[in-house]
Amino acid sequence: MPTRKNAYEYPYQNSHPDHHHTYLIKPLIKLLADQKQPNPNQDTLRVLDLGCGNGSLSHLISQQGYEVVGVDESSSGIKFACLSYPHCHFIQASIYNLPYKELSSSFDIVISCEVIEHLLYPKELIRSAKKCLKPKGQLIITTPYHGYIKNLTLAVLGKLDQHFTVLWDGGHIKFFSVATLTKMLEEQGFKEIRFKFAGRLPYLWKSMICYCQN
Repeated sequence: MPTRKNAYEYPYQNSHPDHHHTYLIKPLIKLLADQKQPNPNQDTLRVLDLGCGNGSLSHLISQQGYEVVGVDESSSGIKFACLSYPHCHFIQASIYNLPYKELSSSFDIVISCEVIEHLLYPKELIRSAKKCLKPKGQLIITTPYHGYIKNLTLAVLGKLDQHFTVLWDGGHIKFFSVATLTKMLEEQGFKEIRFKFAGRLPYLWKSMICYCQN
C-alpha cells in the first residue's frame, strides 16, 4: 500500500461554513443532542471532527456545549481554524496517520462530515474513528446519497455527467449507498447502524447521515 494515500490537499481560502452545512447542520445538532444524558452532573461530551477542514463545523458543534477537537491534513484549513475558532483544539494530521497517543479512546462522539467520499481508502477513516472512540461511543458519518431512483432520475434528465463530473481537482472518489456504507461499518465492528437523510425530496436526497455505536 502506498505511503501517500491522499495526494490532493484542499486549499481553503477562509473559515466560512461549507455549502452543505445549510441542510446538514440542523439534523446533525439534533443527533448530537440525542447523545446527551439528562444528568446535570455529566461531564462535557468530547467530540472529534475528523476531516474538519477550516473548522467551521467544529465551531458550530462547540457552540452547543461540546468539547471539540478537529483534525485535518490541510495546512490552510487548520490555519484558518486556529485563527478563527480558538475555543476549539485543532490538529494538522492525516486521517491515515492520526496521533493516537493523544486521541486514542478519548471521545464520546466522532463525526466526519462529507469526507469519506474523498478518500482512496475509506475503511481507514472508519478504523481511525473506532480507535478514537470510547467504548459504546457514537460515530456519525455524512456522505452524498446515492440510490437507484436518484441515479435513474439523473440519467433520464441527462445530468449524470454533471453529477459524477471529473472536471475538478480533488472531488469525490467513492460513491456510497445505504447498503455499501452499512456493510463497511459492520465489517469494522460497528452496530446499531441507522440512517437519516437531508436535502431535497425523498430518494433524491443530497446527503445521508449514518450514526452507529462502537
